[in-house]
Amino acid sequence: MSKTMAVNAGSSSLKFQLLEMPEERVITQGIIERIGMDDALVTIKYGAGIEPIRLIGAEEGHISLTKNGGQKYEHELPIKDYHQAIDTMLQMLSDLGIIKDFNEITGVGHRVVAGGEWFNHSVVVNEDVLEKIDRLAAYAPLHNPANAMGIRAFEKLLPHALSVAVFDTSFHQTMPEKNYLYSLPYEFYTRYGARRYGAHGTSHRYVVEKAAQKLGIPLDQFNAISFHLGAGASVAAIKNGKSYDTSMGFTPLAGLTMATRAGDVDPSLVYYIQEHENLSNAEMLKILNSKSGLLGISTLSSDMRDLEDVQDTNPHAKLALEMFYDRVVRYAGQYFAELERVDAIIFTAGIGENDPVTRAKVLNALKFAGVELDPEANNVRGKETIITTENSTVTGLLIPTNEELMIARDVEALKKI
Repeated sequence: MSKTMAVNAGSSSLKFQLLEMPEERVITQGIIERIGMDDALVTIKYGAGIEPIRLIGAEEGHISLTKNGGQKYEHELPIKDYHQAIDTMLQMLSDLGIIKDFNEITGVGHRVVAGGEWFNHSVVVNEDVLEKIDRLAAYAPLHNPANAMGIRAFEKLLPHALSVAVFDTSFHQTMPEKNYLYSLPYEFYTRYGARRYGAHGTSHRYVVEKAAQKLGIPLDQFNAISFHLGAGASVAAIKNGKSYDTSMGFTPLAGLTMATRAGDVDPSLVYYIQEHENLSNAEMLKILNSKSGLLGISTLSSDMRDLEDVQDTNPHAKLALEMFYDRVVRYAGQYFAELERVDAIIFTAGIGENDPVTRAKVLNALKFAGVELDPEANNVRGKETIITTENSTVTGLLIPTNEELMIARDVEALKKI
């Protein structure tokens, strides 16, 4: 029995989950937000019945009960960098009685967004791996630098634990050349790795395996369309259990309309706007990544819930939602044609799991393919279930993703090598 930490380091946040392995029991999970600021917030959720070793008063944080009978600890304090964030998190886990000794944590798995063509599976971290993660920063500029910082900080504080990198892109390394290449001079691929890499691979891998198991179809015979719909969103075409095509591209900017990302845009238009607005490359990329998508079209919010609340009175909000649904359906139609046979359509992530309206819009648009929505079954949030009728020729499923579990499983597998 051992404990494995699954880590997802963002540009200013650190999500974590501690699991007891191989039982796959979640011991605790949490997030540190606003790293680098004086009002950073630590939130840790853990099971009922654990008594803090050190009494934590109001001035040092607050413990409350959660809906499922567990406990939630919250603390606001200055956190200057990742090293301090991880040090603070580990100390709080000790003070709360969640772990008694840091040596209990025998493995740490890190989500890394871009692995390029170097990594088609998860690997034990060494200096060569870290150097390549750094070199791939251009492929995921919002993610890889933070991922690397998180790895280095954990290795310094938990040097005894096996450090594993789990890449979002590795699942998509099975795509055929005709699907991952751009119609550019081939030399740009050989020189610079200019190709489609995709993202959200760990999430797609988890829900695909789960769906095949639920439907009793051998994974190597399973065809599906997997929708990871959240603030970042992507679609994957799954053929014989493997990624065959995906909507994200060289970076996670391409594909669907997202919360703040533009998705697919004619490059000539980008150049035209840059020239007329006198924008630098960095300024234009910031617009495409952070000021576009639902936020850019609606001029109001990047949150689907906000837009749904006002769509009847706000035409920009309504338009943003319609564009989001349209892009999802557009990729689904393409992937139906590519796969020829589709066993399942899978919805996951924040929007996919919790927004019945989005699922209904997409599935109703796919009636031409024999998809028949069950409105009553679809009226659910965050629960694994089938949302199509028995007459539907394609099974629609809602499957909550669990990237942390996949990361922990990869760590355990590499411990045995």
